[in-house]
Parts: sequence; C-alpha cells; structure tokens
Amino acid sequence: MKTFIRKNRAVIRFLLIFFGSYAVLTLFYQLYLTYLTSPEYYPDHFTNVVAHQSERLIAAFGYETYIAQTPYDESMSIAIGQDYIVRVIEGCNSISVLIMFLSFILAFHASWKATLLYIIAGSAVIYVLNVVRVALITIGIHEIPEHKDLLHDVFFPLFIYGVVFLLWVIWVRYYQKRKKLETSD
Repeated sequence: MKTFIRKNRAVIRFLLIFFGSYAVLTLFYQLYLTYLTSPEYYPDHFTNVVAHQSERLIAAFGYETYIAQTPYDESMSIAIGQDYIVRVIEGCNSISVLIMFLSFILAFHASWKATLLYIIAGSAVIYVLNVVRVALITIGIHEIPEHKDLLHDVFFPLFIYGVVFLLWVIWVRYYQKRKKLETSD
C-alpha cells in the first residue's frame, strides 16, 4: 500500500484537493442558498444578477425585453416582446461551473499569486460568457423555437463546458512549463 501511495502521490494529492475543495465550496454555496437569500434579489443574488445582466444584453441586441419573477417556482423569466422565452433558475447562474473550475485550478496550483490571478481571470471569463450564453439562448429560442432543445440541452452546455475545459488545458500547460523550469534550476 505504501508503494502504491508513494508511486501515485501526485494523483492522490490532486484528487484530495479537487474533491475536498469542491465539497467545501459546494457546502458553502448550499448554505448561502439556504440562509442568505433575500426578497430583494429573488430567487438568490447571483441568479437575479445574471438574469438582469442577460436581459440588458438582449436589449443591447435591439430586442424589446423585460424580466419578471416567476410566481410558481424560484426563477426569473425573461421575455422578448410579449412572450416569456426562458426561466433563469439557480443552475443558470454559473456558480456550480465556477466551483468546478476553481477546484481543478486549486488541485493544480502553482505559485499562489499565479493561481489566484488565473482563478480571478478564468472566473470572470466564465461568468461573462455565461451571461452571453443566457442571452443567446433566449434570443435563439425566440428566433428558432423549433430548436429549443438543441440550443438549451446541447449547444450551450457544450459551449460553457468547452470554455472551462479550454481554460483547464491552458492552466495545465502553464503548470507543466512551470514545473519544468523548477526542476531544471
């Protein structure tokens, strides 16, 4: 057993940091959702902000849009014209994707400064692209409603997870170069 642990130390370390930070961050997020919501930012602060920013982006594309609290569930509905097109639920706010991104980067941490800067920059990229994603899904469903399932269930998840994967690849390459420099010194 000791030989196995010694031989696979890097993998075990990665898994412990990844799953540990994922569990802790998810626990904090669930506590936030349970105890720190307010009627001012319905259904929760992050989802409310993403919905409003997506609505403003849709309006910037020239569509007449408005947003309303959905009375029958915890979500915000975005309308174009007179038709409600999408509901923005807690799962649309990108927090769970950010938790997964952050956990991976922490598991492959380099210097704390580089790691922190990459987490901030990567999180900003993911957040902004998520707002764009919600806006484009809304516009896409409005323009081509017959492709609603394809847009929502295939194209846009592939887009956001593809971006996260690309950010991970960039980070791993940076991490590997840094390790090579450290070992060659």
